[in-house]
Amino acid sequence: MATLISVASGKGGVGKSIVSVNLALALAKAGRKVLLADLDVGGADAHIMFGELNPSVTLTDFLNKRVDRLDDVAIPVAFHPNLGLIAGTGETLATANMAYARKKRLMKHFRDLDADVVILDIGAGTHYHALDFFLMADIHLTVATPEPTSVLDLYRFIKLAAIRRVLACFLARSPMSEVLSNRDFTSVEEVMEVAGATDAEGRDVAAAALRSFRPGLIINRTSGRSQVNVLYLRKILQDYVGGDLMMLGEIPEDPAVSQAVRKFLPVIEYAPQSPAAKGLLAVSAAVEQLHMAYADRMKERQTSAGEIEDNPASIETGSTLQVLPLNRLKPEALPAVCDLRSLSRADAEPEVEVGQQRI
Repeated sequence: MATLISVASGKGGVGKSIVSVNLALALAKAGRKVLLADLDVGGADAHIMFGELNPSVTLTDFLNKRVDRLDDVAIPVAFHPNLGLIAGTGETLATANMAYARKKRLMKHFRDLDADVVILDIGAGTHYHALDFFLMADIHLTVATPEPTSVLDLYRFIKLAAIRRVLACFLARSPMSEVLSNRDFTSVEEVMEVAGATDAEGRDVAAAALRSFRPGLIINRTSGRSQVNVLYLRKILQDYVGGDLMMLGEIPEDPAVSQAVRKFLPVIEYAPQSPAAKGLLAVSAAVEQLHMAYADRMKERQTSAGEIEDNPASIETGSTLQVLPLNRLKPEALPAVCDLRSLSRADAEPEVEVGQQRI
């Protein structure tokens, strides 16, 4: 199975797609078979940075069933034989406001892609498409700039993602689904209190899901005059969300980035010795370590699952081995009930509201 890596931000204009494009190329150069999927629904532009101004096939063809397999939407990228692109949808009302049935079909097919790594370039903002695409990944990355507004929007995004992740655990448990789906939640703890009042086991499951939610943070466009207090951001996330952040690196402000975009090239290809390119390569090395650690965990769990299959009696004798559906495994061994598919009713009924945001 491909490792899914989502890249998101709390607001637009922070360079998320530039990070995604260069990260995908860097991992391909490192020997991985990589697909970059542009999931900025209704506002896709990653193909522009690869010089593919008019892709022959896009996600729209898959969503409209003109193409049966998601693999068939991938087009080769000239810069490297290990890299492919799944171009995003066009700016139409039908794709920008994707029905849940389409989104569910799309999310299901990502697991079957023929690749080592799939980079998911998620649309900016906190609408529920962005949150669901972000959370379906195995490794979660976020991008922000040093500006206070960007950091605040990132905090909001991570908070809403954490709430939706916890809701997925509880909504999978039928006794609480009706209560939780009709409540307006403003914090993770509020969800835990309401559900935990009648479902202590479910609260433990959700707490485990929350502890394992640790997105990586990439700071873009840094300069000598700007500074992000990452320790403070981590503290408020731990205090008010219950999650944590991994600092993966910084990318300095660099005119080579805009020059590369105008040349329809990733900056690591256009100016590999530039400060931004070096920062992006350092970030890609950190992400590669996360990918390798995740792949090792998956191999261990596959081995454990195989041992149980060969010796079913081990389950009856108190063995600690645990079999989980591989398509639901997360890097930190989340319980299988924490699955975003339990949130499918969000589009069949009015979406769950969190503060002023619909998720």
